[in-house]
Amino acid sequence: MKIIIRNATIIDPNGEHHNQKIDLKIEGKTIEKMGVNLPSEKDYEEISLENLHLSKGWFDSSVSLGEPGFEDRETIANGLTVAAKSGFTAIALQPNSFPVIDNQSQVRFVKEKASNNAVNLFPIGALTKGSEGNDLAELFDMKNAGAIAFGDYGKNCTNANLLKIGLQYVQDFDGMVIAFSQDEKIKGNGVVHEGIVSTRLGLKGIPTLAEELIVARNLFLLEYTGGKLHIPTISSAKSVELIKDAKAKGLHVSCSVAVHHLVLTDEKLEGFDTRMKVSPPLRDEKNRKALIQGVLDGTIDMITSDHNPMDIEHKKMEFDLAKNGTIGLESAFGALLNVLPLTVIIDKLTNGKTTFGLENSTIKEGAAADLTFFNPNAEWIFGKDNILSKSKNSAFLGEKMKGKVYGIYNNGKLVLENGAK
Repeated sequence: MKIIIRNATIIDPNGEHHNQKIDLKIEGKTIEKMGVNLPSEKDYEEISLENLHLSKGWFDSSVSLGEPGFEDRETIANGLTVAAKSGFTAIALQPNSFPVIDNQSQVRFVKEKASNNAVNLFPIGALTKGSEGNDLAELFDMKNAGAIAFGDYGKNCTNANLLKIGLQYVQDFDGMVIAFSQDEKIKGNGVVHEGIVSTRLGLKGIPTLAEELIVARNLFLLEYTGGKLHIPTISSAKSVELIKDAKAKGLHVSCSVAVHHLVLTDEKLEGFDTRMKVSPPLRDEKNRKALIQGVLDGTIDMITSDHNPMDIEHKKMEFDLAKNGTIGLESAFGALLNVLPLTVIIDKLTNGKTTFGLENSTIKEGAAADLTFFNPNAEWIFGKDNILSKSKNSAFLGEKMKGKVYGIYNNGKLVLENGAK
């Protein structure tokens, strides 16, 4: 494909063109030329969008799509279209399908389903067979098949020795272990954050202690074993503090936070709306502010949508019985601009590539054309019409958004939101 992008403001803090308004000439997968008022050329499609801003392509470190097994929730094909129109040129696919992605054939299956797409799909292999926490899965074989890390989505590894062995084993091939952190015994039957709101609503609470104890344990294990550990979707002030201290010690640990934990609090639970039921649960304002600070000071490495489609049969039911999870790709950027500066958001939506060992090029002539298009000034309300996923379980319905994504260019393919041109 050949395109010329007109009057794009470049947002690339570490690049030479940061905050410059210029044209880009792209042929295939490469940025051929950058400059002001580039001449029009035959066979080149021209892209001109209102208040167009452009950054390196965004990466989401935690996306669930359902397929194989739960295609009623989401398919890989539609999920990648959703990701593209939400500004993401790459996603890490969680292994929580049916069957679980715990062997090389499953890794190859999802990669094949995503081949020749504008969005790059990078599978996360399950750490344990069936994500059941009993035996390590085929980690080395999955690595060779294309898995970028290993973890059991939304499940704490209760067997500390198994996690220790996993951390030791993956060092032979520079692998990374992902350790979701929540003590199931302390969580018990809890469904929301333990605090004033849970007491007022009569819902069983989950204290932040359930997360913090396991974060501390996992960091102790990492200090003992060495290697690389990623702690996803942290939600408490103490977790931020523990990880900050671990980094100061020189431990190779990274962490992420979900968009909904940065923007929403447990006050949203007043209507008993199960769209707000997520794991870990929405916390209170004190913890939300600590997470924001953790993003700003660099303790938190990346932001994820933690996109988790869930069919209506598992969401529209009693709060205690409903499944956890919210979709988040479509609303991620617009929600984040309400609470964080633009350059910080771009940094946290692209940093993950480096953490997971993926290419993270800058915007310059001769570089790969891996780009996200957006308008940071648009203001709108997130409604049902903005949901592109098959499942509709968004915690952000009715929320004010700031900033609109136009689409992406990646792998020689242009994907724009409907009506954008």
